[in-house]
Amino acid sequence: MTNRITHLFSQQSGRLLNVYFTAGFPQLNDTRTILKSLEAAGADLVEIGMPYSDPVADGETIQLSNDKALHNGMTVKTLFEQLEGMREEVSVPVLLMGYINPVIQFGVEAFCRRCREVGVDGLILPDLPADVYEEEFKPLFDQYGLVNIFLITPQTADDRIRHIDSISEGFIYMVSSASTTGAKAGITADQEAYFNRVNAMNLKNPRLIGFGISDNASFERASQYAAGAIIGSAFIKAIADTPDLPGTIDGFVRKVKG
Repeated sequence: MTNRITHLFSQQSGRLLNVYFTAGFPQLNDTRTILKSLEAAGADLVEIGMPYSDPVADGETIQLSNDKALHNGMTVKTLFEQLEGMREEVSVPVLLMGYINPVIQFGVEAFCRRCREVGVDGLILPDLPADVYEEEFKPLFDQYGLVNIFLITPQTADDRIRHIDSISEGFIYMVSSASTTGAKAGITADQEAYFNRVNAMNLKNPRLIGFGISDNASFERASQYAAGAIIGSAFIKAIADTPDLPGTIDGFVRKVKG
């Protein structure tokens, strides 16, 4: 079956919105409600965070959501149980974002098998080195129909970007700055120069811009330089204390997309 992520990017070329949320936050059993609400509101992709005790790439907002989710009892096993049968309710591409230790502890092939069984399309594992992915993980990911999404930053050298492009499918996660998630909002002139530098490389894979995207203005600005953007921290803040998850999610996504 065609991967939903690669199919999406073959059909649409711009203004794609990927929304991140932490599984098990705000409450343990909110995962399916959030997932269905995001699709209904118009999110183009959904990135589900697997909570981890040391999420080094994430800022305070997502770290706190990880802490709350773990306190609520979220585990990788529980997440897969919550995602069972999701393809009867949602068609949006779904990625799991997390760190490599929980995947190894679960068992890499068992993890990949469960991803295929529940309908997960891809993974974002920021601490999985590209060479380790190629040598040890890529055959399994390919076997189970999973795309692996790599991150690049303003500090990533051109030759490394080209190598990442050569081993990637779906899209490349273009981190807008060297800071953690949610550290600052908006797009600076230095970031625009970085976006233009990467665009001039004529990579085969589209890019989504993440880190610092929080509203319609930053989403539209990022979409001028890439196929779309990724929002995480701003969404986590929006749903943290709401008494009406579906309504809050609908308003948030529609406001961001304009």
